[in-house]
Amino acid sequence: MTSSRPYLIRAIYQWIVDNGLTPYILVDASDEEMMIPRQYVEDGKIVLNIAPMAIRSLTLGNDEITFNARFGGQPMDVVIPVSQVLATYARENGQGMMFQDEEDKQPPPSSGGDDKDSGRPSLRVVK
Repeated sequence: MTSSRPYLIRAIYQWIVDNGLTPYILVDASDEEMMIPRQYVEDGKIVLNIAPMAIRSLTLGNDEITFNARFGGQPMDVVIPVSQVLATYARENGQGMMFQDEEDKQPPPSSGGDDKDSGRPSLRVVK
């Protein structure tokens, strides 16, 4: 199954913008190949303002988030793998969502119930 992270990022971004707030993303900056303004990285993370008035050409893709912004007056193309996004939230009130590392997730069990020998799902009435 594909990751839900890019879909949730897009939905929360739209919700924040629709409410007139400022969308921020918290990014794990440990990937040295990522195109970000390294001078603003603190403790291995960077917070980026992705509000429509702060950036240009925003693309919230399934694999990458890309946009153009100015940092210290210098234009820069920013490219962030979606997997590196740790949270998206509104600056004004902190509402949004944090994401867990998808590698930590356990796959769902292959059988639908406790009857592992037959491979068939089973239902149990709980009173």
